[in-house]
Amino acid sequence: MKKEKLDIVYEDKEIIIVNKKSGLLTISTDKVKDNTLYHEVSNYLKKQNKNNKVFIVHRLDKDTQGLVIFAKSEKAKRILQDNWSSVKRDYLAIVYGHLEKKKDTLVSHLKETKTHLVYESKEGDLAITNYEVINENKFYSLLKINIETGKRNQIRVQLKGINHPIVGDKVYSDIKNKNSKELCLQAFSLEFKHPLTKEIIKVSLDYPSNFQKLIANKKA
Repeated sequence: MKKEKLDIVYEDKEIIIVNKKSGLLTISTDKVKDNTLYHEVSNYLKKQNKNNKVFIVHRLDKDTQGLVIFAKSEKAKRILQDNWSSVKRDYLAIVYGHLEKKKDTLVSHLKETKTHLVYESKEGDLAITNYEVINENKFYSLLKINIETGKRNQIRVQLKGINHPIVGDKVYSDIKNKNSKELCLQAFSLEFKHPLTKEIIKVSLDYPSNFQKLIANKKA
């Protein structure tokens, strides 16, 4: 199998931002050790200098594609994580149907099972998700999403909770879609203060081609 080239969106002496493809773990688990984005970034940096290190700042779900920040030093990692609440994180998602409110804030509490499935519960942790419909067709809506909290599977669970699950979600939706084999959720933009230079870093991605096809498609 041909190894895909690491998709680097931004890099300097302290941080590197890469575009994670859907289906790839951000970091290792008990079952998967090497086939991760962290491993790919580490290999890339060690090819430049065997002493280079990489530090995980945050992560995306395996099925979510998009922007992930890694730090090249413990100091940069710590500063980014200590100020994570100030990082502006925007997502794109395609959901089933038309939303009654074209712009809204979803507020609920989320709990996690021992098998890492997430569900809404009054006893859970607060989750806040803002969305805006930016395009739609007969069957789907394209949403721009900003999260104020970063809970596991937050966007997926809260959109399911209002009966508009994300297209391609095999965990939180029973709907099978022949037009999308991948989860239609992308972390498409980041805006934050550089951990050392303090300059404002803004990065964004183009809409994925499968998103464009779904919105242009006149068939479910």
